[in-house]
Amino acid sequence: MEMAPAQVSSNPRTVEDIFKDYSARRGALVRALTSDVDEFFGFCDPDKENLCLYGHSNGRWEVALPAEEVPPELPEPALGINFARDGMNRRDWLSLVAVHSDSWLVSVAFFFAARLNGNERKRLFNMINDLPTVYESLVDRKQHVRDRPGVDNSGKSRHSTKRTSEGQVKSSRVVAEEYEDDDEEHSETFCGTCGGRYNANEFWIGCDICERWFHGKCVRITPAKAEHIKHYKCPDCSSKKNRL
Repeated sequence: MEMAPAQVSSNPRTVEDIFKDYSARRGALVRALTSDVDEFFGFCDPDKENLCLYGHSNGRWEVALPAEEVPPELPEPALGINFARDGMNRRDWLSLVAVHSDSWLVSVAFFFAARLNGNERKRLFNMINDLPTVYESLVDRKQHVRDRPGVDNSGKSRHSTKRTSEGQVKSSRVVAEEYEDDDEEHSETFCGTCGGRYNANEFWIGCDICERWFHGKCVRITPAKAEHIKHYKCPDCSSKKNRL
């Protein structure tokens, strides 16, 4: 991650657009503190200047210097998260970063929502409140993964969707029935788009390129469509190929 001040990439105005912006930023922060935690930890060098953790509206996270302009175009996240990295228990430090990240996410959402009316802001808050916070996603994440079939070395459950030897794809609901005693491993998987935690009652699909998992609804793939997909590429991997 390049250490440069974050740039504002969008200016959402409707409840739905603000919530979409919030979800993308939240998903990025969840990944930084869970599946990408070792990379995030490495970027937070205590010998560097004041660093912040940003979640961008394009779903990417970044450890960067704070914005130089005063006042900034958007509310800024907690400053100097790197200074406490080696002076605290790692889990406690990550929890502290998560709580500050949640505060920042809400401040950004309500910065955009300032011109909405009261009912619209209430609806936005209810939509936000239906998602787990970054902190909740962190503390609910299982800290160790048992060496069991179906779980890869990165700790991500591979039960969300499953291909049979005939190349067919089974939905998470079917696979969950096969592994009813394995619910804790399911919590290791987060949607690559919204950052939501695995739910056996929803259809999921895994990218064959980056190996991330996604709610079918987040990438507009239904179980029926998945039956005819031999090798699935998520939107990010597809766009990377197009840029080459």
